Order: sequence, then structure tokens, then C-alpha cells
Amino acid sequence: MNRPQAIDVLIIGAGPSGSALAIDLVRRGLEVRIVDRSPHAFDGSRAKGIQPRSLEVLEDLGALDDVLAGGDIYPKLGLHAGPIGVPWKMFPHKEATPDVPYPNTWLIPQFRTDRALHARLGELGREVEFGKELTELTQDEDTVVAKVVSADGVEEIVARYAVGADGGSSAVRKQLDIGFVGTTDESDRMLIVDASVSGLARNRWHMWPGLGGKFIGACPLPDSDMFQWMIRLTPDEKPPQEIGAIIDRIHSHTRNRHIQLHAIHWKSVFRPNIRLAEHYGRGRVFLVGDAAHVHTPAGAQGLNTGMQDGYNLGWKLGQVLAGADPALLSTYEAERQPIAAGVLGLSTEKWDGIAKLAPSSMKRGKDEQQLSLTYYGGPLAPADSGGTGTLHVGDRAPDARLLGADGAETRLFNLFQGPHFTAIAYGPGAARDLELLDWPTTGAQMKRLTVGSAAGDGGAFSDPKNTLRSAYGLTGDTLLLIRPDGYIGHIATRDFLTTTQAAVRAMTPQARSRTMSQPSHTSPGSGATE
Repeated sequence: MNRPQAIDVLIIGAGPSGSALAIDLVRRGLEVRIVDRSPHAFDGSRAKGIQPRSLEVLEDLGALDDVLAGGDIYPKLGLHAGPIGVPWKMFPHKEATPDVPYPNTWLIPQFRTDRALHARLGELGREVEFGKELTELTQDEDTVVAKVVSADGVEEIVARYAVGADGGSSAVRKQLDIGFVGTTDESDRMLIVDASVSGLARNRWHMWPGLGGKFIGACPLPDSDMFQWMIRLTPDEKPPQEIGAIIDRIHSHTRNRHIQLHAIHWKSVFRPNIRLAEHYGRGRVFLVGDAAHVHTPAGAQGLNTGMQDGYNLGWKLGQVLAGADPALLSTYEAERQPIAAGVLGLSTEKWDGIAKLAPSSMKRGKDEQQLSLTYYGGPLAPADSGGTGTLHVGDRAPDARLLGADGAETRLFNLFQGPHFTAIAYGPGAARDLELLDWPTTGAQMKRLTVGSAAGDGGAFSDPKNTLRSAYGLTGDTLLLIRPDGYIGHIATRDFLTTTQAAVRAMTPQARSRTMSQPSHTSPGSGATE
């Protein structure tokens, strides 16, 4: 039997991790298919917190508007002790700043996040293929062959690479025989219920704590009459199934018989798995999201970490498919696995604290927001890399507000948006060397930006309010290379051309330096993408 022609990437699983990856790959012009064994999109609330860093990712991918429209900021906690309810600020509300445009965790049920990503994928001309289940996965030196079963029968899909985004029970991970190290506490279970509710104020995330780690929580889901109920079950308790039994369970714990559930839209029993894949891939197949790591629900970390897995992997796949050294793909595990390990520790600590009624376990702040996560010290950001007064190579590249030559203000993130690299030359010396920096014609292209200290000094952009200078800790001429995923790929404060070119070689198909006799065909002030 003749095999079909190979596509570039097959993604198995259409949750937030797989969908974010699909969007990133499709906008790079790659041939992508994304399949999911479910008959339709997920319809529950489950993971409901989008962290500030993920909001930045969603903006870059073009899905942020729908996510903002489908959610809201978190309300205060309402801690109930008998008839008394005490307000507790779980999330400190912050105002946007030039370097952090989305400073607050966003409350949105997962089904809306999924649909926002699927809608964006549809705008790019791709649709999720639901009702297709992976049954077999093999690979050789050049391709991956996947067999999927649907109502139409068995189909063989051939791809140059494949990615498992198919959840904690990942069929892809099992096909690869990759260990999933950690624990599952079968005695610690929580019933999650999305239900239409009356008799309960919607301006609070209600929590009724109890002895021995028992608690019930009810979080209002924006733009609906629904709450997400979290009912921690005792070790030998059979989960109530019918709406009447669930209401009785809520009444017996809360002592509030005014609460009424009118319709159940989705429910599930959750067990706190705490597991990390021993490897994030094998050969030409990779794992993202829950297929690579599963967490407790505390701290809203799992969905966010998974989406950022895909965001890290996408540009690297694109570059290797365009001819970059395949060793670039090994940096995916090296960068993302330590992040997941740290997040597992954070969410587990918060979960254990809830059982002990520790007030700190109910606080959320900088650690959860994922803005300070860094790849510094990893293979693309060695510890001896350059730095500035505030940043290292491998850190998140902050936003800033600049003025163009026409006097119009623009956000740096608007200039970053897209599948390209961005080079920022701050000061005339860096600008001269940026003009000499060559870039390959294949793979992700590079946008060149020059920034002066004030308008009229010849720079394409000016920084009159010092938002760039302050956020990036700049004290003199500096050349910055920003990766397509918004992390700093290189910082040069001297030897701009030589050191930047060395960093470029690790991330692109064969780049070369220009010589002075080969002037740039793009002026350093144009800000154009080559």
C-alpha cells in the first residue's frame, strides 16, 4: 500500500496545549493536522485561570480578544464559618504597566479558552479533526506514521514530526514507552461540578473549609449563571451523581439551604496526580501539556504551563523543518522540563496547604503568574551569557512603549507579534552592527528595530519615557535578539556583531555575517521583516 505524502506536523490532542502549538505552526506556513479522540470540543470549566504570561502568549497567537471577552478578573474569596462570611483577597489586583500589560490572572472556564483557540485556528484555515483516536505510532529516521480510528475507519497519517498533547493518560506517551514518574493519591478525590445556581452571591469565590482537609468551594463562572463547585470527598465516600444528591451534599456541609442547583452542565471526579514525564519526547515525537506533566489544581498552573510548552516547541520545529540543526529540538526538554518540575512543587505545596487551612495556600502572586520564569542557564542561555542591569539571556522580554518616527506610540509587543525573531539595537553603535547582521532566507525571519534616546536622532523609534531603558536595564549601546516565543535569545553590550552572530547560528538555518562591502538591503531604521 502506498503511504500518503508526509505532512509537516501531526498533533494528537486539541486542548489548549495542542491548539496553541497548532496555531503557531500554521502561521509559520507549515502543513499541520490536529486530531482529537473526543467527539467534540471539551465542554467543562476544569482549568479556569489564565496567568499573565499566558495572556501575552495568547495575544501573540491572535486569540486574546476572545479570551478577554469570555472571562473576568477573579472575585475575592468568601470564607464561610457558619453564617459568617469573611472576604479574603486571594489575588492582588494590579494596574497595567508599560512592561507588564496584563498583570492579573484571568478567570475563564476552559471550554471558552479551547473555543477561542479553535476559532483562531479556523481563521488560519485549519480545523480540529474530532472523533479520531490514535491506535498506533511508529517512526523511522525521516517520518512518523500514526494510525487513527474514526467512524470512517482506520486512517494512516504520515508526518515529519508528531506531538502528543493528549492529556495525562497520553496514548502517545505510552506508545513511546516514556515513564511518568510521581504519585496519584486515590484517597484524595474532588468532585468538580459546573451547575446553574441560585441563592449564592456571584461577587465571591465561596469556600467552606472543614476539619481534616474537607472543604467545598464555589467559583462563579463569568457571563453565566454557573458556578464551578469543588467538593472534596472523604476517602471512602461514593461521589454523588444525581443533582438531588449533590444538593444534599452541599447543604449538609455549608448549612445553607438557600443554595439551589438547577442544572448540571458538566461534572468529573478529580484525583491529584503529581507526575512528570522522564523525557519530553523520543526521536521525532514530542510531548506537551498534561502528556508531559500533571499537577494539582492549586495555583492555576497546568493549563498555562502546557500552552507555554507548545509555544516553546513551535518555533523550534519550524526552524528545524526549514533546515536548522535538529539539535535545536533537544533544547525543548532541556528548557521546559525544569519549569514543569518547579511548577509541580509550587502547586503541590499550595494543595497541601489548603488541606491544613493555611492562609498562605490561598494567596496567589508573582510565583503563579509565570512572568519571572526563565531559561537562563539552559542550552540556549548559558550562565556566562551577557546581561543588563535587570535581565539575563533566557528571561522573558518585557513590553515597552515606544514612539515611531511619525510620533505615534506603539507597544513593543505589537512589534514582536508574529512568528519572527526581533533584533533591537539601542544606540548608534549597536545600530551600525545590526545593519551588518545577516539573516538566512529560510525559516523564521528577523524584524530589525533601532531605538534612540529621543526623537529626531535618526532612530526608527524613540524611548522618550525610558520604558524600554528601564524595563531592559539598558545603560549604553546594546543589541538584543528576541526569540519568536518572546524570550531573550542574546544580549550584546560589546562585540555586537560577533557575539550575536554566534547566538544566531544555534537557532537558525546557516546564518552568515555581512561584510562592509555588502551593505544591508534593509535600512536599520525601517523596522521591516526581511
